[in-house]
Amino acid sequence: MRKICLLGASGSIGTQTLDVMRKNPTDFTLVAFSVGSKTRKIAHIINMYPDVKAICIKDKNKVNYYQSKYPNISVYSGDEGLLKLIDTDADMVVNALVGFVGLKPTLYALEKDKIVCLANKEALVVGGELVNDLLKKGHGKLYPIDSEHSAIKKCLMVDDHNISKIMLTASGGAFRKLNRDQLKDVKAEDALKHPTWKMGNKITIDCATMINKAFEVIEAHYLFGCPYSQIGIKLHDESMIHSYIVYKDGSMRLDISKPDMRNPIKLALYEFVTDFKTVKANSLEQFKDLHFHDFDSKRYPIVKLAKYVIEDKGTYGAVFNASNEVAVNAFLKDQIPFLAIEDIVNKLMKEHENIIHPTYEQIAEIDAKTRQNANELVKKWRKK
Repeated sequence: MRKICLLGASGSIGTQTLDVMRKNPTDFTLVAFSVGSKTRKIAHIINMYPDVKAICIKDKNKVNYYQSKYPNISVYSGDEGLLKLIDTDADMVVNALVGFVGLKPTLYALEKDKIVCLANKEALVVGGELVNDLLKKGHGKLYPIDSEHSAIKKCLMVDDHNISKIMLTASGGAFRKLNRDQLKDVKAEDALKHPTWKMGNKITIDCATMINKAFEVIEAHYLFGCPYSQIGIKLHDESMIHSYIVYKDGSMRLDISKPDMRNPIKLALYEFVTDFKTVKANSLEQFKDLHFHDFDSKRYPIVKLAKYVIEDKGTYGAVFNASNEVAVNAFLKDQIPFLAIEDIVNKLMKEHENIIHPTYEQIAEIDAKTRQNANELVKKWRKK
């Protein structure tokens, strides 16, 4: 039985991970979890999983309260508390955190030779080099939870010869039918109405800007060793084909299923050794009931920034992520307009002096500095 440490148990991916575990009680048990500020969910999770030995919350001032309430469970707080959870007897860490905060636990878990099921895409966007260095040295294992990368991994496991292109599918987000002029006055509540997926707020906004897809291109590079030129994007309305690979003879292998994150979560938890299916095709035209569109880089210009992160590496990923996190948060609070997210990210990426082969400490320093600069730009927008 796998002993699971679930980071981000109260979020969308975390909640669905618990669903998958509950349906497979003889294979998985929960020994540690974090809930951030959503502490009301603690009791429910502990009731489901009596083997829990440690929990982590965001507010250190509430630690004593929960420690007295659950005397047989160790209660921690903050970023350091997340690492304490990994130090339990868990052999698998599901990282469902959102943002830069997910990098250190990923590195720490791999250093401890744990199995990491990764939904925190920022860990690879910001620290892909550090993650891969640990894996190359034989530390731990890493399995993707993103539906796109889960799909690609499945296809490659069936046949990884003579690959021409890895294609990531994209819904286009809530504003996929709008041109750029129409994006000037859109609001957060509109951006959160994703056409096919139900996800957390931050990733839903990232889908609307397509920064999420830029992040996934970067992830694909680190997960599968592909250059930027070998990774493509195809817009797909129904989100039924989660991604596919194209072979040199023009044929394709695809992953087709309903848009439900429980499928890639289950596959990662079982380390991709459970049954799965892929579909071989000669053309997307074979799928008459599905709709596809070519990716327009002029409509979604921000995606091109993935090229800098992949080819120049260094600390560009840290700037890309941190500037976006601040800008998205500001947009959700109605402090800046939608297109200002792109403006803030582009400006800080352009001004950044890259650091090659950075340490974690250097990445963290750039992250903090970028957030400060991004917040200053948000203030300027608010004064307009």
